[in-house]
Amino acid sequence: MSKIKLAMVGCGGMGGTHMRRFQTLRERVELTAAVDVVREKAEAVTDQFPGATVATDFHEVLDDVDAVLLALPHHLHFSVAQACLEAGKHVLLEKPMANYEVACKELIQTAEAKKRVLMIAYCMRFHPLVMRMKELLDQKTYGDVFQVSIWTEQLTRYPEDHWASSKERLGGGQLFSHGCHYIDLLLWFLGRPIKGMHMGTNLGTPWMEREGTSNVTLEFENGRLGYHFGTWGARGSRLRYAIHAHCTEGMIEADITNGRLVYIHRGEETVLLDAESGKHTENEMAHFLDCIETGQQPLTDGIGSLQGLRVIWKLYEAENEGRIADLTGLGLDEV
Repeated sequence: MSKIKLAMVGCGGMGGTHMRRFQTLRERVELTAAVDVVREKAEAVTDQFPGATVATDFHEVLDDVDAVLLALPHHLHFSVAQACLEAGKHVLLEKPMANYEVACKELIQTAEAKKRVLMIAYCMRFHPLVMRMKELLDQKTYGDVFQVSIWTEQLTRYPEDHWASSKERLGGGQLFSHGCHYIDLLLWFLGRPIKGMHMGTNLGTPWMEREGTSNVTLEFENGRLGYHFGTWGARGSRLRYAIHAHCTEGMIEADITNGRLVYIHRGEETVLLDAESGKHTENEMAHFLDCIETGQQPLTDGIGSLQGLRVIWKLYEAENEGRIADLTGLGLDEV
């Protein structure tokens, strides 16, 4: 089978983290073009991939590729992804899908009409530690899960004029931009939420127009609870990136930072899996290629990704009104 020809649109920020996947999967995918409004950023990518085209306008390369990877400011996700889908290209779109529900729904409908893959880059679903944790929870290897807690602590500082400082261009704050990964995981692990609450602050992250620190608590249909704490203001951290799944027969810890999955029971620890850093983005790209080649539905498709965003929008709405969010009846299985 011939290689899939792909253009990367957006070569700064998130775009710069995608290089390894192209090297690892070079037998299946060819990086044909690099596009960025700052030409030097695109050229820095093509320096690693001789023969790839450099462009400052994505329209210029669409005739030469089968698919695109879009790593752009959030407020550009809809317009660029829509144009690529309408041109008949498969799209791997960085999270979050779009800043508004109507835009998300239009992308989903266009992908279906054009019979093209629309996959959202929730790369944590493809992390080996997370994938193994999901299997253990589904199999009830350590009993019933009743609480999943996720911590993401980092220092992410933006200049005042940066697009990610703006709640309008970002689509919200830290929860919408980064926490969407972990709301997605909580839904994947625990099922349907019925109520929840969010508290956010930009104290400690004054460069953020909306929250730079976020706390989310969710209750699910089966009585399970989910929690996510995320901050872009961490000047120090112990947990950094960690997921704790409390089950009736012990706890499973995914230590994302150190690449280790551990089972803990009454003070005794058993290492279940060690994982190399960076594998999740490679696994994500391999899955995207599989979907193009076989027609299978992406694990992180548009409809599934919209579910998590609907939860976040409901949490924001309830926070603004000073109440607990009712998360029932969100139409989580439909566009």
